[in-house]
Amino acid sequence: MAPLKFCANISWLFTELPDFSQRIYAAASAGFQAVEAAWLYDSDLQELQRVREATGVEVVLINTPPGDVKAGDLGLGAVPGRETEFKQGLDLALKYAKALECKRIHLMAGRVPVGSDRAAVAKEMEAIFVHNLKYAADILSKAGITGLIEPINTRITDPRYFLDSPHQAAAILEKVGKPNIKLQMDVFHWQIMDGNLTQNINKYFPLIGHVQIAQVPDRNEPDSAGEINYSYLFNTLDKLNYQGHIGCEYKPLRATNEGLGWLKNYWTQSK
Repeated sequence: MAPLKFCANISWLFTELPDFSQRIYAAASAGFQAVEAAWLYDSDLQELQRVREATGVEVVLINTPPGDVKAGDLGLGAVPGRETEFKQGLDLALKYAKALECKRIHLMAGRVPVGSDRAAVAKEMEAIFVHNLKYAADILSKAGITGLIEPINTRITDPRYFLDSPHQAAAILEKVGKPNIKLQMDVFHWQIMDGNLTQNINKYFPLIGHVQIAQVPDRNEPDSAGEINYSYLFNTLDKLNYQGHIGCEYKPLRATNEGLGWLKNYWTQSK
């Protein structure tokens, strides 16, 4: 089997450098052939295109815009009353994705509104999310792009995020029923919310369109001290013949390059 493919999340890695263009160069110099990022929208698109072409680095994933971060937004896909803004954000994400030849967009669900009870608004938010995902699926399919939904844990990272477990995400995907809307598995969030990683990966593998990694509980390098045996997990994904990229979305303990020993060891052992 071909070795697993890793991409640098340049919203988290190489943050020693101030802009995304420099981080793409740094990722390429470190041996990455692909990158992903959360929000590139403050960067000059033509400059990003130029750097991508100069390095040959593939851009494999970006997120839809978060909304008004200062007002507490973190995505709009499931948020009541924000449907028009979600569509506008999708258009912007699509513009960047097309320009960068990126084939995956994380369609962020967003947070339960302040003052609302999660249980009381759950059905309404799910219905809005399903509707928006169906709309996005049709738009993205014309461009050959896959939309992704990602559960984010509500125990540590974001207590108000609407989509917080693989089980909830799978139920929503079933209601959406579009082949180009898939599940983004961030192992960090899955472990915190549900554990049971082996069974959940096997159960939901047919739905998975992208993987991200970080150690639990401190979200550092995969080989740092923590709960997850990444050697085992990589072997599990390899046995399942996972063909996509694995996004390195973690907080380096030191300078990014100093913490890449785990990846260099993997590359060496895979040759």
